[in-house]
Amino acid sequence: MMFLAAALFVLIFVLLMPQCQAFFHSSAEGAAAFMTAWAPFSYIVMGLLLIGPMAAMYLMHTWPKHVEPENPMAKYRRDSPSADDD
Repeated sequence: MMFLAAALFVLIFVLLMPQCQAFFHSSAEGAAAFMTAWAPFSYIVMGLLLIGPMAAMYLMHTWPKHVEPENPMAKYRRDSPSADDD
């Protein structure tokens, strides 16, 4: 766990470097240019990528709960002995 904290600490300083910020900025510009060039298809794909997880979460929340069937042998089970039976 300590290694993860140290790695995140170093990652913060790496992300603050100007070269890293320039790379992310150019990547974002390239993605925006690509989406504009392939406008109808890229927006459909992005919509599917955003709607898919939401639809899956909706299905998981609205799926019927599993109900365990009643034990058919429960009616044949004897009552537990009590102290009054002595």
